Amino acid sequence: MEVKKIVKKIIQANPQNNEEFLRLKREFFYQKKMKQISNAELLKLYNKLNNKQGDKIKEILKKRKIRTLSGVAPIAVLTKSYSCPGKCVYCPTEKNIPKSYLSNEPAVMRAIICNFNPYKQVSIRIKALEANGHNVEKIELIVMGGTWSFFSKKYQYWFIKECFRSANEYNNELRITNYELRNNYSKLKIKELKKELIKEQKKNEKAKYRIVGLTLETRPDYINEKEIINFRNLGCTRVEIGVQAIDDKILKLNRRGSDIKDIIRATKLLRQAGFKICYHLMPNLPGSTPAKDLALFKKIFSNRNFRPDQIKIYPCAVVKGSRLYGWWKRGKYKPYADKQLENLLIKMKKAVPYYVRIIRLIRDIPTVSIEAGNKISNLRQVLQKRLLDEGVVCKCIRCREARNREIKQNDLKLFIEKYQAGDGTEYFLSFESKDRKILFAFLRLRIPNFKNNISPFDKESAPHLMLKGVGGFYNNFPELKNSAIIRELHTYGKIVPIKNSKGKSAVQHKGLGKRLMLKAEEIAKQKRFKKIAVISGIGVREYYRKLGYKLEGTYMIKKL
Repeated sequence: MEVKKIVKKIIQANPQNNEEFLRLKREFFYQKKMKQISNAELLKLYNKLNNKQGDKIKEILKKRKIRTLSGVAPIAVLTKSYSCPGKCVYCPTEKNIPKSYLSNEPAVMRAIICNFNPYKQVSIRIKALEANGHNVEKIELIVMGGTWSFFSKKYQYWFIKECFRSANEYNNELRITNYELRNNYSKLKIKELKKELIKEQKKNEKAKYRIVGLTLETRPDYINEKEIINFRNLGCTRVEIGVQAIDDKILKLNRRGSDIKDIIRATKLLRQAGFKICYHLMPNLPGSTPAKDLALFKKIFSNRNFRPDQIKIYPCAVVKGSRLYGWWKRGKYKPYADKQLENLLIKMKKAVPYYVRIIRLIRDIPTVSIEAGNKISNLRQVLQKRLLDEGVVCKCIRCREARNREIKQNDLKLFIEKYQAGDGTEYFLSFESKDRKILFAFLRLRIPNFKNNISPFDKESAPHLMLKGVGGFYNNFPELKNSAIIRELHTYGKIVPIKNSKGKSAVQHKGLGKRLMLKAEEIAKQKRFKKIAVISGIGVREYYRKLGYKLEGTYMIKKL
């Protein structure tokens, strides 16, 4: 009761920022000679009071605001420990933990608590995010845990089905009996699991908590047309592939098990199917140098065979349980000095194009587990400060996204970046501030070339390289033949609830997405396409239906 009175006093005082709130909190609890409670507990009480004063205090109480300022609520889930086909020298191997992960990493610790059960992992994460003041209605589901493609198909369909079911059924109470009863997937037939997954996906189209994007991790040498069909059936929209380095000598020395041809082929196939593509890159590998790492990084964006949409940079670190640890102990490997690594990453950030998002600059490995290599946990902030001191703004999407900035019509300008990638032309359409320092919304449009039908479309993007086995791709995806494809549509800012588009500072639901869609359709018509496809997340299908798109196969299609 006393705590409730304190919350009411804070509301009446109407703090305008975090400093004012903390001062009031200390004063009121001190006056009552009570021990302070967490902001999460205060937020829970605040919500129960049904206060109509506004969202100012909610924003102050929100923990780690940046988690949902990109417009979606990322929820990472981890698969169980499974055998891995790789023998990479840098990967640690810990008993009962997925290969390359450590038991003291935050996401792994959450998974262990849930016994790696996907239903419980999703439910607990939704609950935690909401308790800290985040809106979780638009979920970006990220599945981690090694090489997804190496898991049995039964496990894959069960795992994803349980993630969707958890989002569909979530009501702030875990249905323990329910998820444990369905934990034994091995006795079910694959057809039954696929049928159950489709059922849960259909529910999720109109659920409160919608999975608007699904990310899977795999190796480039495991990507083929059959696997891509499987990914689409699961609802996958983004694929992260362990590239590490586009140098065969480095890959061979580090026993990666894949080569540049695998990377090129995987990239082409994924792009043809409309996936967003994220490369995992690992500077500081044995056999490389800072100069070589930078040259390879620049080649990734100068060579049309690569050009991913997103990258995660994981500087090589020495951890126990890896073959590399032995090399380091014997003096066969020496990581870059901190300053060397910082200088390299600064140069990489300066070289990144406008259409790329740098998702991460380091792995989320606790410093206590790193024997040698980078131990600076706030490396992104360190680099950002150095760039600011130099008067340089990183062009990557993450550094420029609008977040909680207000949007004004006069601030907006439509930019169109055009570049060749694989067997086609990419258009990066974006609404940005006039100086390109703030990004409000963007769309990725692909104008593909078809092996036997290049001339009627876009002659200038005729491929320099047509890999064997790629030409028959559209036999498996007839809905994509002779179709332009939208690979991503994103508006930035804090998440706006699906049924509420109010809020002066909200970037989402201001019509930017619709305007970008119309522009993409206009370009597709100019290129003589009769239809356009969207690789839509399950939870976004209703949005595209309102724009005249219909489900065909696993894509949303519109006749032009």
